Amino acid sequence: MQLNLKNPLVFFDLETTGVNANSDRIVEISYLKVYPNGNEETKTFRVNPGMPIPKEASDIHHIMDEDVANSPSFKEIGKNIAKDIEGCDLAGFNSNRFDVPMLVEEFLRNDIDIDLSKRKLIDVQVIFHKMEQRTLSAAYKFYCNAELEGAHGAEADTRATYEVLKSQLDRYPDLANDVQYLSEFSSFNRNVDFAGKIVLNDKDQEVFNFGKYKDQLVEEILKKDTGYYGWMMQGDFALNTKNVLTRIRLRSMNK
Repeated sequence: MQLNLKNPLVFFDLETTGVNANSDRIVEISYLKVYPNGNEETKTFRVNPGMPIPKEASDIHHIMDEDVANSPSFKEIGKNIAKDIEGCDLAGFNSNRFDVPMLVEEFLRNDIDIDLSKRKLIDVQVIFHKMEQRTLSAAYKFYCNAELEGAHGAEADTRATYEVLKSQLDRYPDLANDVQYLSEFSSFNRNVDFAGKIVLNDKDQEVFNFGKYKDQLVEEILKKDTGYYGWMMQGDFALNTKNVLTRIRLRSMNK
């Protein structure tokens, strides 16, 4: 099924040194840009992370230190990536929980100005899990009736994710071919920050989604526990989360 798009939709996948958005880095990024007219454009970049790639990560994506030794840093290519995805909606497999927060953190870390907060995000894994409960390789076999060759390579996983979403739309008549609908359907929470530490409750109020103040209003906690803001700013939280927290704090102070 051809995707019904108003904006270009970028399917992307990251291979990284690990799963911590704060301390780990991207070693490969691949994205498939699908235009409303159906045209497609694919780019893949190896990235020098500026740190050793742990063996357990290399065992998964098969990218070694020597493979990226002469590759550009994210700072060198990040502005071009930001330009390519500016104004686009984003899609991936487990992207809302991992790829999007990791990518946003790399942009912030390298002072690259791009705002993804208004973009629609489709997580094909969430759709898959809500419908069938599987992995990407199993999803590709289930929906596309083929074996996924090159699994855990960014380009192969990106293409497979695109094909799976189209097949999901063919298989499930209840899934609307609409980016806004798919974005909402594939969201676990209504995140305020990309890491999901702050979310909206059923009254559209910002609440913490972790720790001792889980489900409590952010503004009220910042007033009641004045040290909590400092603890989070000094803690091992994503830069995006800290930026969102600061914005809420400043808004509250200006009321």
